[in-house]
Amino acid sequence: MMLEFVVSGTPASQQARNRQRVRDWMQDVESAVRLEWESEPPRGGNVMVTINYFFDGVSLDVDNVPKPILDALKGLIFADDAQVTDLLCRKRNVKLELDIERPSPLLLTTFDRRDQFLHIQVADAPTQEVASW
Repeated sequence: MMLEFVVSGTPASQQARNRQRVRDWMQDVESAVRLEWESEPPRGGNVMVTINYFFDGVSLDVDNVPKPILDALKGLIFADDAQVTDLLCRKRNVKLELDIERPSPLLLTTFDRRDQFLHIQVADAPTQEVASW
């Protein structure tokens, strides 16, 4: 399984005081998923989520980005966020010269606009091996 989608704008942090902002952001994520996901039931099994946060100007701390996204995907893509065994979250300044390896057409098209966005991929989790670098 591989799902790829883009959400425009600034993500909301799970710790945001404005709870409506978090709910609105989660709705934006859900709407982006529904454009790409074929009304399939939530998947069973472990998944890997990759989040590339392309910001312009001030950015959120990278550790504050994933939780609202994972909560928005719960019940749509996977039944429970406990199925997420692998999570990679990056942040990069969209205005800088970036070397993007093996970009998808969706990522290239969105990146060319040079606006702030998140590129999110959900795939079957890799084997449960643990390797050191």
